Amino acid sequence: MISAGALLAACGGGGPGSGGGKISGDKITLGVLTDLSGVYADLAGPHSVEAVEMAVEDFRKKHGEDAVTQEIEVVEADHQNKPELANTLAREMYDRKGADALFDVPTSSAALAVANVAKNSGKLYFNTAAATTELTGEACNAYTYSWAYNTYMLANGTGTAVTEQGGENWYMIYPDYAFGQDLQEKFQTAIESAGGKVVAKDPTPFPHDNFSTFLLKAPGLKPKPDVLAALQAGGDLVNVVKQYNQFKLEKKGVDLAVGLLFDTDVKSIGAKKLAGTLFTTAWFWNLDDASRKWADRFKERTGSRPTFVHAADYSAAMNYLEAVQKAGTDKAEDVSDVLDGMEFEDMFARNGMVRAEDHRVVHDAYLAEVKDPAKASEPEDFTELVETIPADQAFRSEPAPACRMK
Repeated sequence: MISAGALLAACGGGGPGSGGGKISGDKITLGVLTDLSGVYADLAGPHSVEAVEMAVEDFRKKHGEDAVTQEIEVVEADHQNKPELANTLAREMYDRKGADALFDVPTSSAALAVANVAKNSGKLYFNTAAATTELTGEACNAYTYSWAYNTYMLANGTGTAVTEQGGENWYMIYPDYAFGQDLQEKFQTAIESAGGKVVAKDPTPFPHDNFSTFLLKAPGLKPKPDVLAALQAGGDLVNVVKQYNQFKLEKKGVDLAVGLLFDTDVKSIGAKKLAGTLFTTAWFWNLDDASRKWADRFKERTGSRPTFVHAADYSAAMNYLEAVQKAGTDKAEDVSDVLDGMEFEDMFARNGMVRAEDHRVVHDAYLAEVKDPAKASEPEDFTELVETIPADQAFRSEPAPACRMK
């Protein structure tokens, strides 16, 4: 589907790119490669496409006749959370559809595949939806940017806080693919650094709908865990939490910690069932006035509040377009020259900075808890801030030694 066919009126000699032929095909194409129908469709999916389209429209309004190109379009594709399909679709979007940059891409294994395609194609990729630290580690490259979050951020926030609050012994269940494997490693490091212990950990199939074998195992472990860490995401996490409640594990002395939580998950499970649950997030819609103002526009457009992936998609797309505007070209290397080292604040990032050495976007993160529904200002008001984690603490302070950009 081709949407946001945003024709930007240009008058002779007025725009930065007019007459220069510096925009390939006289058009910028943004590709949104996402899960349009599966377990991550709510947290990313069709609304990620909408977020990128919002960025295109806002860029058009801001620059008008002085825009670097006459036309911008957004194309989308459904990778179905399959890395092989993501690989194929990324190549198609870059080569056949002329995409200058790709965005979103939930599922870490799919994101790693797309990062490799971006590197080989010499085209940019802005990851907002996958959490693996490999994207800024062994798989880092000069064409891939990690814009929103990663497993280090999630574990450093929640694993540390819950352990320090008394969660000494942990049982972890994690989806058996790149995201889950990476997240359990980062959680174990954070837990042990805070003085806790992982008594057991089990990989679970992905995607999956019946976690009873793992949940029923928890109370019988020796020593009995104080905390069950559910490291799934999206639809799988919803199933874990519902079954956790069904088996009444809290009454058996096993508390719940969640590795990655979105408003869409809370909406599916019910805020009352999750009230008080700690989690770490990159952003939430009522964080402050700037976030709320943008989220109000998003809700008017889509009928629901945005997740942090949607906000990050808008931020990444808008900053990409502004970098093209400043560079006067869509040549990837020139656009990167503008982005690398850039410090910025927008509706998504506070104290944001694009680290040139590994293309990790560092920004403030947030330790939060699910709000008691009695305190909610509206049906989708799920999140209460516990603590701001400064940008220099939320992510690794230095690039991973394994990262080799060139």
